[in-house]
Amino acid sequence: MAQTAKKLESLTPIPGGSGEKSKFNLLHINIGVIPLPLYLCIATVVYLATVYEVLPTDMIGGFAIIITMGILLGEIGMKIPVLKDIGGPAIMALLVPSILAYFNLINETGMTAVTQLMKSSNFLYLYISILVAGSILGMNRKVLLQGFSKMFVPLVLGTLASVGAGVLVGMLFGYSAKHTLFFIVVPIIGGGIGEGILPLSIGYGQVLGADAETFVGQLIPAAVIGNIAAIICAGLLSRLGTKKPHLTGNGTLVKSKGGDGITESTTINKPVDFPLMGAGLLIACTFFIVGGLGHMVLGMPGPVLMIVAAALVKCFKLVPAKIEQGAHNMYKFVSSSLTWPLMVGLGLLYIPLEDVVKIVTPSYIVVCVAVVVAMVATGYFVGKLMNMHPIDSAIVTGCHSGLGGTGDVAILSASNRMSLMPFAQIATRLGGAATVILAIMLLKLVS
Repeated sequence: MAQTAKKLESLTPIPGGSGEKSKFNLLHINIGVIPLPLYLCIATVVYLATVYEVLPTDMIGGFAIIITMGILLGEIGMKIPVLKDIGGPAIMALLVPSILAYFNLINETGMTAVTQLMKSSNFLYLYISILVAGSILGMNRKVLLQGFSKMFVPLVLGTLASVGAGVLVGMLFGYSAKHTLFFIVVPIIGGGIGEGILPLSIGYGQVLGADAETFVGQLIPAAVIGNIAAIICAGLLSRLGTKKPHLTGNGTLVKSKGGDGITESTTINKPVDFPLMGAGLLIACTFFIVGGLGHMVLGMPGPVLMIVAAALVKCFKLVPAKIEQGAHNMYKFVSSSLTWPLMVGLGLLYIPLEDVVKIVTPSYIVVCVAVVVAMVATGYFVGKLMNMHPIDSAIVTGCHSGLGGTGDVAILSASNRMSLMPFAQIATRLGGAATVILAIMLLKLVS
C-alpha cells in the first residue's frame, strides 16, 4: 500500500512543475491588474462591438476603448528596456494610438465613442479637476504656500533660458532668429494647442494679414515634439531620483524640515471612505465651475482660477478635514487607474502626427529639444539654489513646454509625480498665457 501511494504521488502534478506549468503560468500573467485570460475576453468583446458597430458611442463605449488600450500600452511601456526608464508607459499610451489614428486603424464607431468621452463629456478637464482638488487639499498648507511662491523664479528664468537656447541653436542650423522664436520656441512654451497654438495662430494672422488656419499646421509640430522631449526628460529625471534620492521629494516641490508635504497631510494613512470620495468628486466639479464663473467676471483662464480657489480653500481651512480626505482619496483613485487610458484618448484625438510629419527635419527636432532641455536644466539648478527639490522643480518647470493639460498629465505620469499637478498647471496656464500675449505684441513690433 505504501509503495502504491508513493507511485500515485509521483504521478500527481506539483504546482509550478511541468504537469501544471502551462496551465497556471497563463493565469499568473496580468495586464495591469487584470489576469491575461480575462483581459483577452474583455478586449475581444470591445473589438467585436466596434467592428459590428454596436459599441455605445458615449461614455460607456469611450471608457471601454481607452481603458482596454491604456492598461495594455502602459504595461508594455513598463516592460520595454530603456524605454521604461524615460516614461515608456506615457510615450506608448500617447504615440501608439496617435499612429493608429494616423493610419485610420481605429474605425469610425470607436473614434466617435472616444470623441464623445474626451470632447463632448470633457473627461480631460474632469480628470485635471480631480487631480488639482485632491492634490491641493491633501497637501501640507505650509508646503503649498512655499511652492506657489517659489516656483515662479525657476519658471521665469527657465523661459528666458529656453528662448535664448532655442534661438541660438536655430541660427546654428540656418533658421532665422525671427522664424525660430515665433514658429518653434513660442509654440513649445505657449501652453498647448487650445490655449496656445490657436490663440497664437489668430494673433499671427491678424498681425501678418493672413488666415489663422495657415499658421496652425506650422505651429503644432514644434508643440508636439517639445511635449515628447519634456516627457522623456521627466522620465530621465525620475530615473535620476531613484538613483539619487537626496535630489528629489518624490512629488513634493519644496524642502521642509517636517519632511514630505504629502505625508504630512491629514488625509494620509486613513481608511478609504467611499461616500467621502463622492463628496470629493463634487468638490472637484465645483472648483472647475468656480473657475468658469471667475473667467466670465475677471477674464482670467478658468483652470488658473480653479487652482487659486482650491489653494484659498486649503489655506483658510474652509472645508472640513474629512472632505479633504475624500477629495484626496478620489485623486488617488483617478491618478492610479485612469492615467494611461486618458492618454490613449489624448493620443487618438490631440496628437496630430500628420502635421508633425509634414514639417519635421533632424535640425528642427534638435532645436525643439534644445528649448526643452534648457528649460528643464534651469529649473533643476535654480530649484537647487532656492531650497527646492531640484528634480521636482525641473519637472514642474518642464511642464511649461507641455501641451497644456494634456502635456501636464503625460509629463507628470512619466515621472510618477501626479501630486505636482497644481504647480504644473500654474506653469502651463500662466506661463503659456504670458507667452502668447508677449509673443503677439513682439511680433507687431518686428513686423
